[in-house]
Amino acid sequence: MNLKGRSFLTLKDFTPEEIEYLITLAGELKAKKKKGILGSSLKGKNIALIFEKPSTRTRCAFTVGCVDEGAHPEYLGKDDIQLGHKESIEDTARVLGRMFDGIEFRGFRHETVEKLAQYSGVPVWNGLTDDYHPTQILADFLTLKEQFGHLKGLNFVYLGDGRNNMANSLMIGSAKVGINFTIIAPKELWPKQELVELCEGYAKEAGSTITVTDDIQAVEGADALYTDVWCSMGEEDLAAERIKLLQPYQINSALMAKTGKDSTIFMHCLPAVKGKEVTAEVFESEKSVVFDEAENRMHTIKAVMVATLGDYEEPDEA
Repeated sequence: MNLKGRSFLTLKDFTPEEIEYLITLAGELKAKKKKGILGSSLKGKNIALIFEKPSTRTRCAFTVGCVDEGAHPEYLGKDDIQLGHKESIEDTARVLGRMFDGIEFRGFRHETVEKLAQYSGVPVWNGLTDDYHPTQILADFLTLKEQFGHLKGLNFVYLGDGRNNMANSLMIGSAKVGINFTIIAPKELWPKQELVELCEGYAKEAGSTITVTDDIQAVEGADALYTDVWCSMGEEDLAAERIKLLQPYQINSALMAKTGKDSTIFMHCLPAVKGKEVTAEVFESEKSVVFDEAENRMHTIKAVMVATLGDYEEPDEA
């Protein structure tokens, strides 16, 4: 499958087959790394890593992914370049596109990463915006595949802030690949109706379902329960209000038991605020796969870079 030259901004832009391909490629790269086999598909490439928002997993995953495949990563923090301040995003994009072979962006406005992709002339990868977090979804799906052996037909439940970038992206990705997806959240924090309707269209094609509800009983039958912090970056002043609103949606042992399945796993994109969206007991339990997800950020991000910029033979399973 040829994704060469493509940007990776949102999973809306990718077919189910392309998403599955990236997950398969990530699995192959992961297996090779475990054997000590590194690649050279990005040899001689220079990668700009732009960070308006701080990061642990995204920064480390892109950096290690670049080095593993022979590229040079250059970290550009918000005080290192003039993106959108002294220089327009369009002009910065055109400068960086002359010097770098690929650009990662992690920040606030999704419009920024879209402009970088439009004007730079090189592949641009979304490391997180206020609207979407697509690289995290690939890591989550690789983790699900490792746990269950497949994606299609799984029952996946997200609890908490149902209109943040994680809920949006999980809904898009799940609908595309045929996962039955449920958001359980207070009505004030439901996703935009237009996005729900778009995902319902994807799900219909894939033979799966989308459910948005405020009833926690909807966890019944779930293969995975997922949550995220109750206050996203930039919303810290809403903390007290959010805690009161979302307390009933905390993932705890009693809620895990409500699924009725011993095989249900707990997932979180991290960082977590233990005692708020999830109890320490569940977070530290054998049902928790959060550090598998964290590691898989590296393998899936590497796969995105290799597929869109590198020279690599296709996986046998693709």
